[in-house]
Amino acid sequence: MIVIDIPRDFTRTPGWRTYDDGPYSGQEFFDKLLKDGFANAKKEGVKLKVILDGSDGYTTSFLNEAFRLLGKEFGKDFVWDNLIIVSNEVPKYIERIKKGVYELEKK
Repeated sequence: MIVIDIPRDFTRTPGWRTYDDGPYSGQEFFDKLLKDGFANAKKEGVKLKVILDGSDGYTTSFLNEAFRLLGKEFGKDFVWDNLIIVSNEVPKYIERIKKGVYELEKK
């Protein structure tokens, strides 16, 4: 299993949706850690575990952007079947992430 601990590996103070919104955005997290972490887990045939606990909190836009991009890149069902989310402090984040993975592009 490959593990990404967001507060330890990225930041304790996650930002908003995109780079334009400021530092530590969901888009930046996807680009710098999440995409490669998931690709490595896929290559090794293991799941990716993402730990949310220990941060100062997450905006819905951060979670939606990072995990929407992951679902778009690797396929929504494959992502959800190979992702373990740890959010004991705020369990509702898991449902927000699931919605982000399955969110359709609006164009």
